[in-house]
Amino acid sequence: MTTRDLSPAQHAVLREHATERPFTSPLNDEKRPGAFHCAGCGALLYVSETKYNSGSGWPSFYDAVPGAVATTTDTSHGMTRTEVHCASCEGHLGHVFPDGPRPTGLRHCINGLALEFVAKD
Repeated sequence: MTTRDLSPAQHAVLREHATERPFTSPLNDEKRPGAFHCAGCGALLYVSETKYNSGSGWPSFYDAVPGAVATTTDTSHGMTRTEVHCASCEGHLGHVFPDGPRPTGLRHCINGLALEFVAKD
């Protein structure tokens, strides 16, 4: 695992489980072919083929790269949710919900600050 220097906002999301405001990440509108890596360690997490516009205000994916993310139960904010984090560095990415499109039916609702996009050449 490689540790990277993080901006204060990235640190808040990845290491302190903060959430960025909706519709603030440029990655929400990213439509180019490419890959989304963990901003904390560089691990490959998502590919553009699984990204879709959920209307939630955060970059959303219906699936992750196999083995790239892990989940835990999050009971903060008076509700039970499934937190998704980087399997390599355990950085907080966002949450996964069962209201996504086929083929998985999942919506990985991810903080753009937790991601780095690399466009396909």
